[in-house]
Amino acid sequence: MPHTVGCFALTHHILLNYLPQINMSLPETYRAFRRTTGDFPRTVEPSIETVPRVLGPNDVLIKVHAVSLNFRDVAMLNGIYPMTMEDRGIPCSDAAAEVVAAGSAVEGFVTGDHVSVISDLNNITGSEDEPLYGLGGDTAGVLREYAVYQDKHLVKLPRHLSWEEAATITIAGVTAWTALDGLTTASKSRSALMQGTGGVSMFALLICLAAGIQPIITSSSDEKLEAVKKLDPRVRGINYKTTQDQGAEVRRLTDGQGVDFVINNAGPGSVPQDISFLRQRGGTVSLVGFLGGIGGDWQPAAIMALMAKSAKIKGIAVGSKEDYINLNRFLEEKKVSLSPLVDRVFSFEESPAAFEYLYSGKHAGKVIIKI
Repeated sequence: MPHTVGCFALTHHILLNYLPQINMSLPETYRAFRRTTGDFPRTVEPSIETVPRVLGPNDVLIKVHAVSLNFRDVAMLNGIYPMTMEDRGIPCSDAAAEVVAAGSAVEGFVTGDHVSVISDLNNITGSEDEPLYGLGGDTAGVLREYAVYQDKHLVKLPRHLSWEEAATITIAGVTAWTALDGLTTASKSRSALMQGTGGVSMFALLICLAAGIQPIITSSSDEKLEAVKKLDPRVRGINYKTTQDQGAEVRRLTDGQGVDFVINNAGPGSVPQDISFLRQRGGTVSLVGFLGGIGGDWQPAAIMALMAKSAKIKGIAVGSKEDYINLNRFLEEKKVSLSPLVDRVFSFEESPAAFEYLYSGKHAGKVIIKI
C-alpha cells in the first residue's frame, strides 16, 4: 500500500508539473447554451459549465467572442437534420475566439491569437479516411464563453476582420471556397451562380468579386436581390419565382455561355436545372445544402446531361483544415471585408431568438451571436 500511495503521489506531482495550470484569474464557471430534448420543434436553453483548471499538452483554452449560425443548427432543433447529433449537446460550429491558455506541447499558437475551430475534427488534410465528426453535432460546439480544443483543430483568423466577420468563415466560408474549387480554376472561370442569399451564397459572392469572377445570385425576393446588387455593380440577380425561363436568363447574363459553377443550396431537386445552367464543357454543380429538402421528382435519365457537358456534380462537406487556411490566406491577401455578410447580431442572452430568426428565412447573410 505505501508503494502504491507513493506512486500515485509521484504521478500526481508529474502531472501537475507537466500539464499547465489555468490562470486562476479566469472564472470557475462559464455560460453556455444546450439543445433541449423532447418533441420537435426544440430550442436552446442556458447552462452553466466548468472552466477546466488543467490542460493536456496539446490543449488550447479559447475565449469565444462571436458565433454565427448555420441552417444545420436550426435543422437539429426542427427534426430535419439528416445526420447524428449529440443528445442535449452544445450547438454551433462557427466561432471567432481568442487564445487564453495553451498546453505545454502546443506550437504555433500563443495567448492573444485570434482563432477558430475547424468544423469537422477528422478533416485536417482532406485525405483522411475517417467519418465526419462534426462540431456542434457529434461533439460539443462553440455556443459558450470558453472551450478547450486540441491545437490541430484550430486555425488562425485574418486580423483585419472583426469578431463578427471572422465568425462567418468556418462553415459558410470554407464551404463556399471548396464549392469554387479553392479558385484553382480561377484563371479559366468566368461566372458562378449562387442559389439564395444565405451565408454560403453570400460568402461565395464575395470570393467571386475578389477573384474577378462574375457572380449571379438567385432569390424569390426582389428586395433581397436589390440589396445584394448594391454591394457591387458586377453582381447580377435572378428572381426564380418571377423569371419564367431561368436558363435563358442565365445565358443572357453570361453572353450565351452559361456559368462555370452552380452552388446548389436547394438540394437534389434542382440538379437537372442546375446542369442546364452550366457552360457547354467542364462546369461544376457544387451540392452544398438541402434547403429544399432531400427529394426530387426527376428521372435518373436527367443526370445524363452531365455527359453531354463533360460536367460534374461535387458533394461538399465543408472542407479541410488546409482549405480553411488557404481561404484565410486569400482573405488576408485581398483584404476582403466580410461585413456585407452580417445580417443581424444578437446578444448571447438572445440566442434562442437568433435560432428562430434564422429558421424564419428573413435573413440575407449570416446571423451572429455576440458573446
